[in-house]
Amino acid sequence: MKDIIIEKLNEIEKRNNVEILYAVESGSRGWGFESTDSDFDVRFIYIHRPEWYLSIENKRDVIELPINDLLDINGWDIRKSLVLYKKSNPTLLEWLSSPIIYRQKTTFVFKLRNLLEEYFSSKSCIYHYLHMAEGNYREYLRGETVRIKKYFYVLRPIMACMWVEKFGTQPPMLFEELMNSLSLDKELIEELNKLLIRKRAGKEMKEEKRIELLNMFLEEKMAYYNKIVKNLNICKNDNVEELDKLFRDTLAEAWNE
Repeated sequence: MKDIIIEKLNEIEKRNNVEILYAVESGSRGWGFESTDSDFDVRFIYIHRPEWYLSIENKRDVIELPINDLLDINGWDIRKSLVLYKKSNPTLLEWLSSPIIYRQKTTFVFKLRNLLEEYFSSKSCIYHYLHMAEGNYREYLRGETVRIKKYFYVLRPIMACMWVEKFGTQPPMLFEELMNSLSLDKELIEELNKLLIRKRAGKEMKEEKRIELLNMFLEEKMAYYNKIVKNLNICKNDNVEELDKLFRDTLAEAWNE
């Protein structure tokens, strides 16, 4: 499958006259709880030639391929990425920490990671993950019977909130790394490990009776983070010059100019 993904990335470069600087796996494979039939969620950052940016027009800054059962692939232009990076966008920051990297060109991502401490915002990240957890909880986990695999899509963002509160840094992508780095109850960890085994085995995880232990944990944490997030410091970094320089340097490096 990796060869197919690399081929798609090469096609995108040729068709759009861009250079893909960085491409990674996101979604369940990047989080470490994929099933045997999980699709591949590929995300990338790309850069156009310098003259593309010298225009009075606002141009499309996203490249998307049609989604199929096997592959979901799309990416953001470098300028869009840097604007979101300045805002400590958690989706972009997750790409930077993905354990599965398909492509990495130039020193761009290396430099971005080195700047992360300056631009990271605990408040932005907790708001993002809390909103994600609450939305998925409302949609999937409120009934007497639930789609069991959907627990992961609420548990992971809640654990990400816990990580940010505890360490003040971007949470790791891998679910198990999150789980093992937090002070969770032994009974809870045992239940999570059972779910992981079932999910990775690719077993059908259709609607079943909800797991009260997990629901109580999630409801308690969502209420807690709703209470504390408003009082967190924003820690906003408005240093545009540093990111502007990175943009210009990457243009030169990518196109050897």
